[in-house]
Amino acid sequence: MTTAPELTILMPCLNEAETLGSCIQKAWRFVRRCGIPAEVVVADNGSTDGSQAIARECGATVVDVPVKGYGSALIAGIRAARGRYVIMGDSDDSYDFAELDPFVDKLREGRELVMGNRFRGGIKPGAMPPLHRYLGNPVLTTIGRIFFRSPCGDFHCGLRGFSRDSIMRLGLQSPGMEFASEMVVKATLNGLDICEVPTTLSPDGRSRPPHLRSWRDGWRHLRFLLLFSPCWLFLYPGLALAILGLIATGWILPAPRHIGDITLDIHTLLYAAMAIVVGAQAVIFWACANLHGMSEGILPNNPSLRALIDRLTIERGLVVGGGLIIVGLALAVLAVSTWSNVAFGLLEPTYTMRLAIPSAACIVLGFEIVFGAFVLNVLHIRRPRELGLQRGLP
Repeated sequence: MTTAPELTILMPCLNEAETLGSCIQKAWRFVRRCGIPAEVVVADNGSTDGSQAIARECGATVVDVPVKGYGSALIAGIRAARGRYVIMGDSDDSYDFAELDPFVDKLREGRELVMGNRFRGGIKPGAMPPLHRYLGNPVLTTIGRIFFRSPCGDFHCGLRGFSRDSIMRLGLQSPGMEFASEMVVKATLNGLDICEVPTTLSPDGRSRPPHLRSWRDGWRHLRFLLLFSPCWLFLYPGLALAILGLIATGWILPAPRHIGDITLDIHTLLYAAMAIVVGAQAVIFWACANLHGMSEGILPNNPSLRALIDRLTIERGLVVGGGLIIVGLALAVLAVSTWSNVAFGLLEPTYTMRLAIPSAACIVLGFEIVFGAFVLNVLHIRRPRELGLQRGLP
C-alpha cells in the first residue's frame, strides 16, 4: 500500500493462535464490504504459540513489542498505525470485527473517541464473569464518571475507535490493563469529542484462562482513577476531615458534652484535633499533586487552579504557619503555668488537656503549612530546558 490508509484495525496479541486468524479474517471482510482503505496491525507482546506467523499469513502487519503489558502493546501499535482512524479490539474473538460500521460512521462525523458499550449492546451468556459484570465494571465506571464527568458508560470495553492524532497528543503511557482507563480519562480531561455505540460481547474462543486478573487489574484501574483525581483523593476527604474536626473541637473544647449516656470529653477532643491536622495535610498534598501534574503534563493545565496555587507563597505560608505556631506555644506556656500552680505535681487532665491538645494541634499544623509552602515553591522551579537554554543556564 503506497498511500496511507484511512483506517487501522489494531489487535493486541499474546498467545492468541486459537482466535487471531478468525479476528483478522473478520476484519478483512469488513474492509472489503465497506471498500475502505485499511490495514490490520497486530501488536504482538512476545507470543510463543506462532501467533505472529498466523497474523502474517492472514495479511496483517505484525509489530513486535518486547515490553510486556496490554498497554505497552497498544501504545506501540498506535504509534505504528498509518491510518487516520484506529479501531482497537481484543484478539480473543469476543468482538465481531466484521461489524465495525458504527465506529467508522462516528469517526467520519468528527468524533475523536468512539467507545463501545457492552451493557447497551448485549453481553452473551458466559461472555463476562458475574464479578466483572455486576461489581467490577459498574463500580469502576461509576467512579470514573463521578471523578471526571466522563460520558462513558463502559470504561473498560476493549473495542473502541479513535482519531490517531488526537490520541497520540494525550501521551498515553500506562503499560498494563489500566491503559483502558487512561485513554478514557485523558480524553475526557482534554476535552475530546467522545461518544458511545452499542457493542456485543461474545464468549472468547480460547481454551486457556484470560490474561486479565480480576482483583489485581481492578486495583490497578482504581489506583489510576485516584491518582488522576487529586480532588477526590486528597481535597474532598481532607476538607471533610478538617471541617468535621473543627466543628467537634469547637463543641467539645469548652466543656464535656453528653449525648444520652455517652460523654464526649478530652479523648474525643484529641481525635478531633487529629482530624484537623490530617485534613490540612491532605489539602496540602492536593495542591502539590495538582501543581506537579500540570507542570509535568500529567494533568491538563487549569489556569484558575494554577493561579490559586501560585498565591500560596513561602511568605504567606510563613505568616499563617508562624502565627499558628505562636498560638500553640502560647497555649503551651499557659498549660505549663497551670502546672506550676500545683508545684509541678499531679494535674487534672480534663482541664489541662483542653490546653495541651489545641496547643499541639496548632504547632503541628503551623509547621505543616510552613513546610508545605516551601514544597509548593520547590515544585514551581522550572528545569533549564523549560526556561530556555538560550539564557545561558547550566
